[in-house]
Amino acid sequence: MALTTADAGWRRGAGVLIRGIGGLSTLCGWIAASMILSSVFITCQMIFVRFVLRQSTIWQTETVIYLMVAATMLGLPYVQKLRGHVNVDLLPLWLRPLPRKFLAILVLFSGIAVLGIMAFYAFEHWHIAFQRGWRSSSVWGPPLWIPYLAMPVGFALFILQLLADLLALLMGRDTAFGLEAD
Repeated sequence: MALTTADAGWRRGAGVLIRGIGGLSTLCGWIAASMILSSVFITCQMIFVRFVLRQSTIWQTETVIYLMVAATMLGLPYVQKLRGHVNVDLLPLWLRPLPRKFLAILVLFSGIAVLGIMAFYAFEHWHIAFQRGWRSSSVWGPPLWIPYLAMPVGFALFILQLLADLLALLMGRDTAFGLEAD
C-alpha cells in the first residue's frame, strides 16, 4: 500500500513535532542540571559564609530548596524522554506485542489524565500566589509565585513529552514500553 502525499506530509510533520518536543525535553534536562549545579555552589557559599566568615545567611537555604524543587519539576520531561522513571514491566513482558501496545496506550492516556489534573491544580495554586502577592515568611521574603511556577510548567512539559511518546507509539516510531516485538 503506497502512502499518499498527505500521509507522508502528516508523518513528516509528526516526526518534526516529536523531535521538537524531544529537544525541548533535553533543554529542560540541561536547565534542571544547571539548577542542581547552582544549588551545590550556593550551598558551598553558604557553608563558607557561615563557618569561615562567621556571618549569618539569609537567602541561601531557601534558594537551594526552590532550585531543587524546580530542577525536579523541570527534569520530569527529560527523564520521561530517557525512560528513566521507575516502572514495573512484569505485565508488559508477559503480553504479546499487540496487547502490550494497547496497554502502553492506556498507560500513556492515564498518565496524561492524572498529570493534567495535577497541572490544573498546580496552575491554580501558582495563580493564587501571583494574584494575592504571596511572599515567603523568611527574612529574605521572595515572592512565592516565582518558585511555584515550576510546578505547572513542569507538569505541562511532562504532559507534552507523554503526548510525543504516544504519537511515536501510534506512528510505529517507538515500541510499547521500549520492548522489542517477540
